[in-house]
Amino acid sequence: MPGNEHGADAFVCQHFDQDGVRHAAVDDKDAVHAPADGVDAAGHFRQHAAVDDAGLDELQRVRRVDDGDERGGVVLVAQDAADVGHGDEALGPQLARDARGRRVGVDVVDVALRVAPDGGHDGDVALVDHIEDGTHVDLRDLAHVAEALIAHMELDGTWFASVEAAGPGFLNFRLSDKWYQDVLTAVDEAGADYGRVDDGHGEKVMVEFVSANPTGPMTIGNARGGVLGDALASVLDRAGYNVWREFYVNDAGNQVDLFGKSIEARYLQLIQGEDAVEFPDNGYHGDDIRELAKLIYERDGDKYLTMPSAERCAAFVAFGLPYNIARMQRDLERYRIHFDQWFLESSLHSSGYVAQTVQLLVDAGLTYEKDGALWLRNTDLGADKDEVLRRSNGFYTYYAVDIAYHRNKFIERGFDRVIDVWGADHHGHAIRFAATMRAPALGLEGRKLDFLIMQMVRLMRGDEIVKVSKRTGKALSLADLMDEIGVDACRFFFNAKPDSHLEFDLDLAIRQDSENPVYYVQYAHARICTLLAAMAEVGCAVPAAADVDVALLTTPQEHELIKQIAMLPEEIHLAARDYDPSRINRYVTELAARFHRFYNVCRIKDAEPAVRDARLKLADTTRRVLEIGLDIIGVTAPEKM
Repeated sequence: MPGNEHGADAFVCQHFDQDGVRHAAVDDKDAVHAPADGVDAAGHFRQHAAVDDAGLDELQRVRRVDDGDERGGVVLVAQDAADVGHGDEALGPQLARDARGRRVGVDVVDVALRVAPDGGHDGDVALVDHIEDGTHVDLRDLAHVAEALIAHMELDGTWFASVEAAGPGFLNFRLSDKWYQDVLTAVDEAGADYGRVDDGHGEKVMVEFVSANPTGPMTIGNARGGVLGDALASVLDRAGYNVWREFYVNDAGNQVDLFGKSIEARYLQLIQGEDAVEFPDNGYHGDDIRELAKLIYERDGDKYLTMPSAERCAAFVAFGLPYNIARMQRDLERYRIHFDQWFLESSLHSSGYVAQTVQLLVDAGLTYEKDGALWLRNTDLGADKDEVLRRSNGFYTYYAVDIAYHRNKFIERGFDRVIDVWGADHHGHAIRFAATMRAPALGLEGRKLDFLIMQMVRLMRGDEIVKVSKRTGKALSLADLMDEIGVDACRFFFNAKPDSHLEFDLDLAIRQDSENPVYYVQYAHARICTLLAAMAEVGCAVPAAADVDVALLTTPQEHELIKQIAMLPEEIHLAARDYDPSRINRYVTELAARFHRFYNVCRIKDAEPAVRDARLKLADTTRRVLEIGLDIIGVTAPEKM
């Protein structure tokens, strides 16, 4: 899994997220870039007058498109210089307290950032204007604007060492040693909290995920949903939200009745023989059902043989569901997933909450009866079809129960936002359900219901699709997969972009080389730990950031590494905003890559003492940030490999 090459633009970029900000694709693959070595950012301004103050807020207004398009991207910004907003974090998140220095009041109406498609030019980033078709721009005017801006800039106390004109209308900015110093200091001061942002302002958010049917073992789809939900919850927590993790247990309804009948058939077959007892055509055929029947027989013998079928099935359900739920809990704890609540569907029925919720819809005139069933006029709410709420036999449908469950989340428990992590087969259901939730009768105005729809997983071993466990020869479950490749690999690989189909290479997941991304990242952390231990043996402890001279870190590899460290808060912001925790995978992979490049070029042990200390501090800071990033996605950071 190759990391993204951010280049030197990373220090100044924050993804657009403001009203009036849009992006457009870059059609010109060979975009113009700042023509100077060592340039950290370059600004290109249209005909806008400079005013008498000094500062660099305009650069903080730049937002980058990072959409994986090899052509790069353009972001249009329509803001004035007076309102910085999110830009506080742009030049090194967590450092906004002293970012601005003095100001330049530049009326920048339309500004865009072009990023080199391959990231191959360190610092070769240019701010270019968005010019309407047919608009004539005199390059001499642009040059005059650039000169006027420079004449009114005072860089003392800012994060920029210098600014210079570079061609008509271009300004090149170079980062100062203070900026690099402040990045290391920020990590020192924040410790394990480095990277936290306050986007959520304590908003109460529930992430409901996995919610596997308790009638059988968890599948590979559950494995992916578990990681995505858990990593998303971690990202949201880091972004300042008050996060609640919930597993919804479907312990009522037709599937539970069928579960009991399936155990009953296997139990009777143990006593009377398989040929003597017919198995339900639509029953659960898995070996787990045989296992449950055997456990019951070993415990109670033929105790249930003479019972009425309904009573017998109820007893088997009472044994089998708690047994399966406990197994799920053990597997998920092993998977490093802990839920704040396992919410029982049956509680919604027993409390009368389902009936109460349906009655609200009836009273609002949103239902009708047809063929003895109660239907929701979902088309009146914008859906493509109506839904059955209560069957002709008097039982409520899953759809009705889902409405009640989500109303419970918002009304009874007070969540401001609910995020459901669902499989690709739920796409249509999500659209129709979202329409239902807009019904005024439910009282959910102002509440936010979002869906994270994950795509399918295909397990591969070489060129072959894997469907069964090598150990058991049966359908591959989450437990089987953890046994085969380990928890770290499972979590890292499954935390891929949720909207992309995932081909999970099992052979790659156990390789111990740089081709395996989780090994690559963990090796970087272990490599640093080994370095620190070796240096400690010769009396070289890691100094505090305040005690090192960052001005001695002059190589491109050192600067690239610090810039990547500075990007963690931004990545958390974007991952939370886009519900895409896979950004953290890509971030730590790139951080590891930049560390390896730094370590292969920059000597530490044999360097002059002041340089040695500065590089040792940089290595340790990298270690701390790698640990934070891996912790967010639930992967360990080993000290030895």
